[in-house]
Amino acid sequence: MKRSAILGVIGALVLTAGLWAGLGEAADGERVKLKVGIVGESYQEIWAPVIKRLATEGIDVELVNFAEYTLPNAALDAGEIDLNAFQHHKYLNNEIQTKGYKLTPIGETFLSAMCLYSRKIKNVGEIKKGDKIAFPNDLVNQGRALTVLQGAGLIKLKPDVANPDVPDIIENPLSLEFVPVDAAQVPSILPDVAAGVINGNYALDFGLSPSKDSIFYDDLSFYKDNSYINVIAARTQDADKEVFKKVVAAYQSDDVKKVFLEYFEGSYLPAWK
Repeated sequence: MKRSAILGVIGALVLTAGLWAGLGEAADGERVKLKVGIVGESYQEIWAPVIKRLATEGIDVELVNFAEYTLPNAALDAGEIDLNAFQHHKYLNNEIQTKGYKLTPIGETFLSAMCLYSRKIKNVGEIKKGDKIAFPNDLVNQGRALTVLQGAGLIKLKPDVANPDVPDIIENPLSLEFVPVDAAQVPSILPDVAAGVINGNYALDFGLSPSKDSIFYDDLSFYKDNSYINVIAARTQDADKEVFKKVVAAYQSDDVKKVFLEYFEGSYLPAWK
């Protein structure tokens, strides 16, 4: 065999070995190494108990923090990381449809809570006729905000609408006036409205505790499907690997629930049963 051919075979073997190592396959007695893609520092705290538990099972997890949401799926699809955990079903499905990624959710993690807050009143029952309610103006967050307002009994939406918009409101008994603004701006205009629906991360940024300061709290039961539930994703061809099942089991634990409550004050709602 020619030297170039030999080198080609060796290179292929090295690449294959590297890919298998990245997928969490290791010989008996060897530790498994996994790279998990995330976006944002909060995931470091969430994954801390997961990493600790997996380490006792011979699995070493390295978190790879990406700067933008567009990057972790590309990296996962390309084999640069083994898993990612930063997106909900709806985002992942759109990425698969528009970019052709062969990715599969292997475990659900949390619902990022969107709650109703106010600087003027203490409970939903104090909202009166003609009051102004602020919420995010982008389509996805606005749909969730309207779903929360329906859960609070303030409006009624058309049934079977996956992502409702203001025209989908069929009952508004208090003739509430809606004020759509950029999601990051809802907390800052609370003094000018009766209440506002705020994303969990922006609530915390403005010193609002979802579990203590909201006048109405988000709930998984408000949503017709799992579109807004975040997931751990893998390449489709690797989705059934046993090591990944161990990662999901370590995540879906009481230790992670404790982190959600203590460190993030209810911003994240556990989405597993």
